[in-house]
Amino acid sequence: MKRNPQDVTLSSRRITRRALVLGGAQLGFGALLLGRMRHLQVDQADEFLLLAEENRIKVRLLAPARGLIHDRNGTLLAGNEQIYRVSMIREDADDVDRVITALRGLVRLDEEKLQRALREMDRRPHQSVTLADRLTWEELSTIAVNVPTLPGITPEVGLSRVYPLGQDYAHVVGYVGRVSERDIAEAETPDPLLQTPQFQIGKIGAERSLEGVLRGRAGSRRVEQNAAGRIMRELGRTPGQSGQDVQLTIDAGLQNFTQARLGTESASAVVMDVRNGDVLAAVSSPSYDPNLFVSGISVPDYASLRDNDHRPLHNKIVQGLYPPGSTFKMVTLLAAVEAGEISPGETVYCPGHTTVSNRRFHCWKRAGHGAVDLAKSLRESCDVYYYDLAQRAGIDRISAMARKLGLGKAFDLEMTSVSEGLVPDRDWKAERRGEAWVVGDSLNASIGQGFVLASPMQLAVMTARLASGLEVEPRLVRSVDGIARPSGVKGPLDIPRSQLELVRAAMYEVVNARGGTAGRSKFDLAGIKWSGKTGTSQVRNITAAERARGVFRNEDLPWNRRDHALFVGYAPHDDPKYAISVVVEHGGGGSAAAAPVARDIMLYALHGGMPPLEAYPSGQRGQMEELLSALPVNPGLNRGAGISEA
Repeated sequence: MKRNPQDVTLSSRRITRRALVLGGAQLGFGALLLGRMRHLQVDQADEFLLLAEENRIKVRLLAPARGLIHDRNGTLLAGNEQIYRVSMIREDADDVDRVITALRGLVRLDEEKLQRALREMDRRPHQSVTLADRLTWEELSTIAVNVPTLPGITPEVGLSRVYPLGQDYAHVVGYVGRVSERDIAEAETPDPLLQTPQFQIGKIGAERSLEGVLRGRAGSRRVEQNAAGRIMRELGRTPGQSGQDVQLTIDAGLQNFTQARLGTESASAVVMDVRNGDVLAAVSSPSYDPNLFVSGISVPDYASLRDNDHRPLHNKIVQGLYPPGSTFKMVTLLAAVEAGEISPGETVYCPGHTTVSNRRFHCWKRAGHGAVDLAKSLRESCDVYYYDLAQRAGIDRISAMARKLGLGKAFDLEMTSVSEGLVPDRDWKAERRGEAWVVGDSLNASIGQGFVLASPMQLAVMTARLASGLEVEPRLVRSVDGIARPSGVKGPLDIPRSQLELVRAAMYEVVNARGGTAGRSKFDLAGIKWSGKTGTSQVRNITAAERARGVFRNEDLPWNRRDHALFVGYAPHDDPKYAISVVVEHGGGGSAAAAPVARDIMLYALHGGMPPLEAYPSGQRGQMEELLSALPVNPGLNRGAGISEA
């Protein structure tokens, strides 16, 4: 059958029109694609290049080496050690449980630390968290070889804090720990370093107070990562700036001996240079090993410290506040002498008590001391004499003198939670108690009881001021990065020398005269003698019924109901160099529990090493030889090198 030529022509026209429409559409779409490609590749090339680089190149902060802490003679107290660890970024791990299981097959993981790390990863899935630290080189190498099968895992070499002398400096130097959310929230100007994985900052003590000095500045490194987030290579590195080194005023040998001499007692001791305020020893006992806290202390270890009734975590040096007892009597005496209310030869009769407002105030000596003058009042520590002075001088003068001698002030020390103590007066009681001051309050305050509270550091400052006649303040940091810190001497003390001499002479008799309360703690080191004052502060009320039948002896009471024992002193008497304060919690009497400890520590400071037996009275040498030889001192620190001068 033949086609109509007209139909063929019409069909050809339709095919041509359809082809033109389709071809035009295709050309238009192609032009659109070409335009879009040009826009992406030319117009937005820089933007996409930057995005690609950000995905491929990562900038990571490098934690600087923390500054070192030394004692006054260069002994290392806080340093850095190289450690091997393994960390994980949760969001880079395909299956966290599978990766942890595989890692367990390579190295031993501490379950408690692992669980803590997993909780931390839940909070911060995009940050690196340490799963195990202080690995051996072999363990690190094993992990490194298997890294391709462990997504999210990174073996690392880093620095960690170490305290070579352990418990000797727990309360002075303190310790570092991992940055917490609270640390970040408390930072005034957040440092990017705080977000660095495993970064450590000071938690207490000098480590915390000097954080800005010790931390240093971060460095950085540029690394290339593949699509899985694994580091392929390092592209560049900018070194950080290490923290500054710090030198403390502490003498490591004296500190170690003091720690050993206090033993297992709940106690504290402070030794100061009266000429410049340098703190040569500051010990709170019992102590603990700060290395336990660096990578996170275990629950059982922390519980054993927290639940100890001797409170090893408490810094008794500056946080411990105690009624100063009879060590406060020098304050009352100077207040009365300054006011012209008493003269050296004037006597007060002590029958064993005094009565004020129908209330009887007892002397520690039930039978009384008889006629008491100024020297005897301190030598035998007569309470009635000071009850009389309190009524003459008044609490305002006593409080003013206490502050002049350094009590009631929180000194600017590189320690945490420094207490200011309490020097009460009329205004304080009205404001805090809503009550008027009464005469009985003054009598209690005059012998360091009642509302009066002081720390061992404050008692050492008081003694240093009495001994030197200078307004001495404690100095704990000797230099930073080799630059010396100012001396702790502010100028002459605003107390006439003649009045200070009266008190010093009486303190000499406390130790060296017949009848002195610290007579058994005298010494004679190459003709050098010392002066001091004992103190006993009550921690319980003694009822009238108990006094009638006889007051319980301290040794017959439970430990926590016994009196605190105190002693303050300085040496040499005729050319003072060192002042000391010792507080033994629930130790009983100051003459029996605190003075002998203070004597041994002072002899070490003066001799520059273990106290020589010939410095002790002949009748005590056998006992002292046995005691000193049994002390757990560090022989590397006790070499008789002496205390370097400022």
